Amino acid sequence: MRENNQSSTLEFILLGVTGRQEQEDFFYILFLFIYPITLIGNLLIVLAICSDVRLHNPMYFLLANLSLVDIFFSSVTIPKMLANHLLGSKSISFGGCLTQMYFMIALGNTDSYILAAMAYDRAVAISRPLHYTTIMSPRSCIWLIAGSWVIGNANALPHTLLTASLSFCGNQEVANFYCDITPLLKLSCSDIHFHVKMMYLGVGVFSLPLLCIIVSYIRVFSTVFQVPSTKGVLKAFSTCGTHLTVIIVFYGTFFFMYVHPKSSHSLDIDKMASLFYTLITPMLNPMIYSLRNKEIKNALRRTWKICANHLFKIHCRL
Repeated sequence: MRENNQSSTLEFILLGVTGRQEQEDFFYILFLFIYPITLIGNLLIVLAICSDVRLHNPMYFLLANLSLVDIFFSSVTIPKMLANHLLGSKSISFGGCLTQMYFMIALGNTDSYILAAMAYDRAVAISRPLHYTTIMSPRSCIWLIAGSWVIGNANALPHTLLTASLSFCGNQEVANFYCDITPLLKLSCSDIHFHVKMMYLGVGVFSLPLLCIIVSYIRVFSTVFQVPSTKGVLKAFSTCGTHLTVIIVFYGTFFFMYVHPKSSHSLDIDKMASLFYTLITPMLNPMIYSLRNKEIKNALRRTWKICANHLFKIHCRL
């Protein structure tokens, strides 16, 4: 009964990136600038892949799903931060906080497993090219994406339920611009030892795809270095380089946030890492793929021309 009463009345205060008003104004403008770029960039990737038949293959199917997840991922936190700043409020309800935390964990995990699926796709394409279409069949691709979503949500659910069972008393100020599991555990006046162990188990589930990615790229590089042609080696590195860049940025910021020794740097640096993880990474992904991939660039140009022609026809009719 007490837990039900807590869930209906409890509110948290999101302190923001720095907690200082003049700096929060700067970050509001930054978020307002970056969020539309993130949405437009990832939507263009999805539209380009869907509209261009030449991109209807496993690699781009996985990329389109990664872009969709990035759209949802950035939309979990940024609109709330923008709305709070605009309304002059920093509060978030207990239910809203749990919802935000659930989707951050679920979508972050889904992102991680899709990146592993993309690494596996590249490994099969380079090490077993004759069997590629059989192994990476449309059915296999759907299973890989469905599995990523199922694991992501399965990892998020127990953490959310455990956090919902905690008692919060006294300080209710979340030292971030969104509800994350670590600052919420710090605010609880319940025994959190089991919750901390579960959190590290969750980090393990999130990090498991990294092992798959490492194995996949060991396979890729061992195959590539057996190719006598320098041109073939360069082409393989060019194909995988884009994906490796995204992996380094994504996992680098995550491990900086959750796995580093806590005494080594300040809370402000942690919040900057979370800012990079939640805001910058989803924005960078479409840029990295479009700048380094000729097929994506060509598809984006064709998509832009089609959209421009439609807009011109509508304008002429008016």
